[in-house]
Amino acid sequence: PAGGRGAAAAVRHGHGQAQELRRRQAAQSRQVRHRGVIVHTMRQQRQQKRHRYVLEEPRIPVECEVLYENDAIIVVDKPHFLATTPRGMWYRETALIRLREQYGEPDIVPAHRLDRLTAGIVVFVRKPELRGAYQMLFQNRKTIKTYECLAPLAPEQHPQYGIIVRIDRHQPFPAIRASHICKDRGRLQAYEIPETINAQTLIERGSTVRCIDGKAYVNYVLHPKTGKTHQLRVHMNSLGLPILGDDFYPNIVQHSYDDFSQPLELVARELHFDDPVTGEPRTFVSKVPLG
Repeated sequence: PAGGRGAAAAVRHGHGQAQELRRRQAAQSRQVRHRGVIVHTMRQQRQQKRHRYVLEEPRIPVECEVLYENDAIIVVDKPHFLATTPRGMWYRETALIRLREQYGEPDIVPAHRLDRLTAGIVVFVRKPELRGAYQMLFQNRKTIKTYECLAPLAPEQHPQYGIIVRIDRHQPFPAIRASHICKDRGRLQAYEIPETINAQTLIERGSTVRCIDGKAYVNYVLHPKTGKTHQLRVHMNSLGLPILGDDFYPNIVQHSYDDFSQPLELVARELHFDDPVTGEPRTFVSKVPLG
């Protein structure tokens, strides 16, 4: 009978609604933790297509100083521990999101990136139509970058792979360190293999010596000629001169996500380029101290 079919349909519809309600409640009630920090529910994660939004994200106790800005770009002096863009458990506590919230400009994007543990100069682009011009500067290596680090004051070791070419054969530095660096997805450390050279760094040793925990350290000035992942850290470690505070090289050291006590003593000290919009030469220098 028609009435019976209608009643059955109503029951099925009601049952379907109840199932849907239970499904939604279950999805909304499930919380996901990453290293003890609550992030979005699974349903919210699906809605957040680009990033996970952390609900209980700890404040990173550092400030990102703006060194220069105009209508096209914002140049910041990124501190240690602050990621350039959202990644993993970090969303709001990144240089990008901080800048977007500070300026109220959701179109801000980075022209390039620095590792979370590396401090120094980062350029952000304000207008979508200018992104390509500035990003291609870095992709095409039309910038000049200079880094500075703290590493042991000690005789360098001969690397296992690649070459080291001394500018003055009677002095250990300056020297060019060149090798083939690989970085596998899912593997934390980059590594060198005996293949055609794809990474090159000019290394100079400074004169500022300091004693830290009973050991002598000195500043090294690094001029990367290529841009492989962890290149500077790998090249310094391969000489038996690992950068102070490096928790990947030579060995992986686990730290709590909210431990900001020991920074990686590596700073992107200077950046030079010709502005692709105005043609003006630009030079920016980081004020982040070493040690």
